[in-house]
Amino acid sequence: MSIEEIIIDKVRILPPDKQQEALDFVEFLLAKMQKQELSAQEIKSGVSAFTLAQEYIRCVEAATDLSTNKDYMDGYGS
Repeated sequence: MSIEEIIIDKVRILPPDKQQEALDFVEFLLAKMQKQELSAQEIKSGVSAFTLAQEYIRCVEAATDLSTNKDYMDGYGS
């Protein structure tokens, strides 16, 4: 008997609320596995933080260097 068959047999014995808990746990494990696979793929593909953030670069208008804005610097230092 395979592990899959053993799990199915045991789940059938459980009351519906416990079957739901078992399903929730299996879904959690699947989500965790998918997240790990995505992370591994990003590492293997050499995706940089810059590449991931490119779509957000320049999406907000602001001074290029806030240190040149005297109002921004009020209250800092002595």
